[in-house]
Amino acid sequence: MSPDVVARTIRAYFAALRAMDQDAWVDTFAVDAISHDPVGSPPIRGHQKLAEFFQSLAGAFKEVGLTEDHVFIAGNGAAVKWTGRGTSKQGKTVLFEGIDVFELNEEGKIQQLRAYWNPAEMVAQL
Repeated sequence: MSPDVVARTIRAYFAALRAMDQDAWVDTFAVDAISHDPVGSPPIRGHQKLAEFFQSLAGAFKEVGLTEDHVFIAGNGAAVKWTGRGTSKQGKTVLFEGIDVFELNEEGKIQQLRAYWNPAEMVAQL
């Protein structure tokens, strides 16, 4: 797989998060994708469950987004160190960090995502 295809998918994933565009975000995933967000929690499988996950995250914020600090592409995947920033519906600002590891399928869609971050650190700021 071309590094350009991987980079394009990764950019689309993060851009959709920053825009809080659920449909565009879900569209970056394969129909049968599996997301471990965060690693250690029950896996999220398929577009419907991914959309529900997005709604639960976005529902707590006026705005929230992740910025790619460092992107490392290898083969059909990438590891991304990111910084998250957001403003809750009550006006509180949050800052949190993590690393996402992506595996893409032949169509350039995310087949598997493993997100390494601690949601408790973000929730404590709310």
